[in-house]
Amino acid sequence: MIQLAARDAKNNFGELLDTAQREPVSIAKKGRPVVVVISQQEYGRLQALEDAMWAARADAALQAAEFLGTEASAAAVKEVIDALT
Repeated sequence: MIQLAARDAKNNFGELLDTAQREPVSIAKKGRPVVVVISQQEYGRLQALEDAMWAARADAALQAAEFLGTEASAAAVKEVIDALT
């Protein structure tokens, strides 16, 4: 992964965009990494992976019947709210 100082990223923004199309770019401010710039294509790929992970978790929960129904969920939420007020 390419690493840039925030000042260099600002001064060479076009180059940053071009580089991020090929690989992630880490940007540091005062020597501390603060963001990573990735391409739209890579972002979409990561979103699809996250969606698949949550779908698999939901399927696993349904298969194991490890969920509350709507009434039990509402009662649990009401109990928490009542405890806070």
